[in-house]
Amino acid sequence: MSVQSYRDLRVWQISMDLVETVYKLTAQFPKHELYGLVSQLQRCAVSIPSNIAEGHTKSHKKEYLQALSTSQGSLSELETQLEIAKGLSYISTQTLEQLLQTTTSLGKQLYALSNAIEKKVNQPHRNPKPETRNP
Repeated sequence: MSVQSYRDLRVWQISMDLVETVYKLTAQFPKHELYGLVSQLQRCAVSIPSNIAEGHTKSHKKEYLQALSTSQGSLSELETQLEIAKGLSYISTQTLEQLLQTTTSLGKQLYALSNAIEKKVNQPHRNPKPETRNP
């Protein structure tokens, strides 16, 4: 199956599921965290698929790589904030472990996608041989 849109990318689909999970999870957080940790978690989660989508639509592969790097950064921020949520007893150890399994898998897939694009960027351009004319 060929990729016609960023919506066809597995990393985008998984990250969209992660956004939904984070929103449902943070709905249970204390109300005083609405503009603190809740907002941070949601913004990081939303940033992951958003940057994948943005990068996929860029015309230059290096811009795509930069967007994927931003997604990786947001994923790391999300993991850190989930650890904070666990430390504050807003989520259970089991919930944290499940989410970290998802984020670890997603991170590996983002890394693999970045590597595949990097290989395309570093491939030498093949120029057709110039035509030679017989005298």
